[in-house]
Amino acid sequence: TPPHTLRPPPKVLWFSLTELKHLALGTLLVMSVGLSIILQMVNLRYASLEILLSLAAVFTSAFLLHELSHKTMAQHYGLWAEFRLTLFGALITLLSLVSPIKVISPGAVMIAGLMDRETVGKTALAGPLTNVVLSVMFIVFALYQSSLLFWIVMTVSAAFNAWIALFNLVPLGMLDGSKVFGWNKVVWGVAFVASIALAVFTFNELRWT
Repeated sequence: TPPHTLRPPPKVLWFSLTELKHLALGTLLVMSVGLSIILQMVNLRYASLEILLSLAAVFTSAFLLHELSHKTMAQHYGLWAEFRLTLFGALITLLSLVSPIKVISPGAVMIAGLMDRETVGKTALAGPLTNVVLSVMFIVFALYQSSLLFWIVMTVSAAFNAWIALFNLVPLGMLDGSKVFGWNKVVWGVAFVASIALAVFTFNELRWT
């Protein structure tokens, strides 16, 4: 629930104690589901402690940077913005630990204030666009290496970010994609196609691990 009297947020990121608690729980959920995906997709002989710790750090950054991008963009437009877990999203994410179908959506950055469709669309796009950029970066890192373990970490990291972007850009319900689609269909289409291409490419690469 936003404060009764909305004030322009500070120029730098500011977090309430409630938001930090929600972010910590959301990060734990995302990290757990991400590791469960890796144990299913990657040959277990590669699942060393170093790889799991590295991927845990990547999953944490993918989630946090996604949400912080939303928050930063919203604050740029003078909006109140804080991350909150949602009961339905947290339960679905928790069930994904044991389900073959993975849904990672423990919560969202809630925004409040005066805004138009463009502001909402750009704020929504900031999260998945961050994951697209991260996915491309990890693919580039994977191309210039000689270590198999390093390649696995980089490729899985690229795939994880690509799938987060793709899922969030689906133009349905409260997902980011519906807000971007409502603002600018061309921008949404470019971002959606890019996320599909990255997801397909990284999935094909992981099939051979």
